[in-house]
Amino acid sequence: MVITTAKPTSLESFLDLPETKPASGFINGQITQKTMPQGEHSRLQVKLCTDINQVTETPKIAYAFSELRCSFGGASIVPDISVFRWERIPRNPSGRIANRFELHPDWAIEILSPDQRQNKVVANLLHCIEYGTELGWLLDPKDENILVIFGDRRIQIFEGSQFLPVLGGIDLNLTPAQIFEWLSF
Repeated sequence: MVITTAKPTSLESFLDLPETKPASGFINGQITQKTMPQGEHSRLQVKLCTDINQVTETPKIAYAFSELRCSFGGASIVPDISVFRWERIPRNPSGRIANRFELHPDWAIEILSPDQRQNKVVANLLHCIEYGTELGWLLDPKDENILVIFGDRRIQIFEGSQFLPVLGGIDLNLTPAQIFEWLSF
């Protein structure tokens, strides 16, 4: 859904607008509101964040954030999951985590909802890659596959028992089959 209210002319003017629920993003001069997550989307998002953080938080390797606004490269996007290497997590002078993340995630993960347009979501991931994101995933629960975009813009589809690439230094072995099995209770 594209919101056609007063169109901001810059990222700064977009960021001055009130937040929406679900969140809206600003890319290529357009405001696009995310779709409201449903059951499958919510389950995959929470489970994936939890699994990533279980292996990355204590050793201070990285952290997976859910629905975090990231503003960079003239755009402001809200990936379903944004993973930041520990040393890149913005902090205040006191050492506490910053509220604003004005940089790209190291790993951006999106989960396709039934009424979402795949090309819009891929465009967000490609924007991330263009500005330094190392890895992008697009989970497609309907087809039970994961489109992976590498930092060099190479794209590959992973299915079944293929091990998925993750950020270097993260000891996490996942396959699409394992991820989509989370949808069955």
